[in-house]
Amino acid sequence: MSDTTSRPITIELTNVTVRFGGLLALNEVSFRVYENEIVGLIGPNGAGKTTAFNVACGFQKPTSGSVSFPASGHGALKPCQLAKAGVARTLQGVGLFPHLSVLENVMAGAQSRFGDGILVSVLGLPKGLRIERSLREEALGQLEALGISKFAGALPGGIPYGIAKKVSLARALMAHPTLLMLDEPASGLDESELEEFAHLITELRASMSVLLVEHNMDFVMPLVHQLIVLNFGQVIATGAPSDISNDPDVLAAYLGVD
Repeated sequence: MSDTTSRPITIELTNVTVRFGGLLALNEVSFRVYENEIVGLIGPNGAGKTTAFNVACGFQKPTSGSVSFPASGHGALKPCQLAKAGVARTLQGVGLFPHLSVLENVMAGAQSRFGDGILVSVLGLPKGLRIERSLREEALGQLEALGISKFAGALPGGIPYGIAKKVSLARALMAHPTLLMLDEPASGLDESELEEFAHLITELRASMSVLLVEHNMDFVMPLVHQLIVLNFGQVIATGAPSDISNDPDVLAAYLGVD
């Protein structure tokens, strides 16, 4: 793995603790994602992966500790502030708007970039119409790049799940993120779709950082530069996949090896 210390930090969690009543969900969790790095957050069920992800996205406020985005100069963000700060997130499912076409769903991902542009488009003003045309062209370009432009006019309910996953990714990319956060991108995909998605994520590294939560070890191991392993709300290992795969604590906690 290449040296990261000279590159800007895209996101950093520092001593993050989350309590739900008497339940300690995260216990002083710290990790960093550097610019143009793919990082996987893994661990067994109940390890705290989703909680850590939600803290990073501002969906869950930590009991103590902090979240920051040093490369962009932001501290902790609310969900409504993510896109303008260069952060995009996909959901574990697909989260598409069921009554909008595939193309319209992808266009919706750029809303944060245009301020009042959506409003003036609805009002039929010239500025808004120009923005809408530009958005349509860009959204169609995203669909073409992912090989799914033939589904542009379809509704989400009428397309295969693997295609819907790509639509969700295309929508996130419309925000022009510097940090892309993927929540279990491999879930529900067959072997050929997994290979294709891994290739797509690898290509994204050239223009952004990627933080993903994943439980599919076969998918995540060859894909990431760094792994953060959680168990019972604590970081038990951090490092390159080759190191993590031989870590006795990880083998015991995640793979069930004594």
